Amino acid sequence: MTLRFIGTTSEHGNCPTLYEVVETGDIVVQGDQLTDPEHLGQLRDVGEHETSVVIPRDLLTRFAPKE
Repeated sequence: MTLRFIGTTSEHGNCPTLYEVVETGDIVVQGDQLTDPEHLGQLRDVGEHETSVVIPRDLLTRFAPKE
């Protein structure tokens, strides 16, 4: 799998960041892991292999592919 950097709103190289999987066009998001039990309890259908990250709306509206 090859990742292509799309963009970040971070000023110092930390997360959050968006990447594209070159081979598939899928999007990978990097962000702070959601750990609050109350918030995690509100998520639905989370598989054992999945995790949740917090992504600022600004990152998505500025860099997410429009297609």
